[in-house]
Amino acid sequence: MTTISKILEIEAEMARTQKNKATSQHLGILKAKLAKLKRELMDPKSKGGGGGKGEGFDVTKAGDARVGLVGFPSVGKSTLLSKLTGTHSEAAAYEFTTLTCIPGTFKYKGCKIQLLDLPGIIEGAKDGKGRGRQVIGVARTCDLILIVLDAGKPMTHKRILEKELEGFGIRLNKKPPNIVFKRKEKGGVSVMHQGFPQSHGLDDKKFVASILREYKIANADVVLRCDATVDDLIDVVEGNRIYCPCLYVLNKVDTITLEELELLARVPHYVMICAYKEWNFDELLEKVWSYLNMMRIYTKPRGQIPDYDAPVVLPRANATVEEFCTRIHKSLLAQFKHALVWGTSVKHAPQKVGLSHILEDEDVVQLVKRV
Repeated sequence: MTTISKILEIEAEMARTQKNKATSQHLGILKAKLAKLKRELMDPKSKGGGGGKGEGFDVTKAGDARVGLVGFPSVGKSTLLSKLTGTHSEAAAYEFTTLTCIPGTFKYKGCKIQLLDLPGIIEGAKDGKGRGRQVIGVARTCDLILIVLDAGKPMTHKRILEKELEGFGIRLNKKPPNIVFKRKEKGGVSVMHQGFPQSHGLDDKKFVASILREYKIANADVVLRCDATVDDLIDVVEGNRIYCPCLYVLNKVDTITLEELELLARVPHYVMICAYKEWNFDELLEKVWSYLNMMRIYTKPRGQIPDYDAPVVLPRANATVEEFCTRIHKSLLAQFKHALVWGTSVKHAPQKVGLSHILEDEDVVQLVKRV
C-alpha cells in the first residue's frame, strides 16, 4: 500500500468517526499517524535505482525579504508580478500559463523585496498532484505568503488553499504553541500544565503517551503552557512546521458589486485589488510591509550625514546592534568597540550602546571600531 493510499484511508476513517469525548483519543492517535505519513510524503527517503531527484524550483534568494504568490491557476498572479516588479511573466486567458517559478524584485521604503510568481496549484497538491510539492516547497522558504483569489470565483477556494498549505506543514497567521517537549533516556512520559486548564484532553498522561508512541517515543517531558490541542502537540513533536504570515489578495474586484466589496473588506487579513487596472496597490504594499514586520536602520559614517538612501533592513524580532553589524559584514563584530545611536530607541542623542542594544525603526547608527 502506498503512502498516499494510507493517508486517504486514515482521512476516510476520521471523516466516518463521530467527534465527541469518547472518540477524542482515537481521533488524536489517527491525527498523529496522519502527520507521520505526511512527513514521509514531504521528505521521501532516497531509494536505490535509476530515479533521480524531480525537477524543482531552485530560486536564489535575493533582497531583504521573500514574498510568494500562491493561488489557483488564472487568478492574476502573473499580472500582479509584472505590474509590481516590471518582470515579464506570461499572462493569458487560459489556465496553467505559468509552468515554473518566475522571480522579480521591487523596492518599498528602502527595502528590496523578492516576489515569486509560483505556478497555479490544484486541489490535492499536498499529495503531489500538479507539481504541488515543488510549489508548496518554495512557499515554505518565503517570509510572507500572498494567497491570490479571484473575486468572481467561490470563496471556498480560500479554504482549499489553506488546507493544501497546512498539509505541507505551513501554519498561516499563527504563532508556535507554547509547549516544551524534551526527550529523555528513561522515566516514561511526564505531562505538566502550568496555569492553563486543558480543554482538549492533553492533561491525560495516557492520551499524550499514546500519541508519542506513534513516533516511537517512550520517554519524554511535556510542559503545556497554553490550552493546547492535539494538533499543537503533533506540530511540536514533528518540529518541522513553518509559521508564516499571510495576506489574502482578492483580485479582479472590478467584476463584483460595491455591496459585495464592502462585505469582503471587513474580513481580517484581506486586501482588495485589481492587478490589471492597478487599483489599490498602495494599500497592498503598505500591508506587505506591515506583515513582513521589518525595520530600517540608517548608517552614519563619522563626520558625515546619515545615508538615508540605502538603509539596513532588519527583522523586528531580532533588531539588535549585533544583528545590524552582521548584516553589514561579519568582520565588524571582531573590531566592534561601541555604537552611537540617534533615534527613538535611546534616551538622548547620541547615546553610546553595546551589541545587545535593541534598535527601533529609522534609528541612525554610527559604529566605532577598536584601534
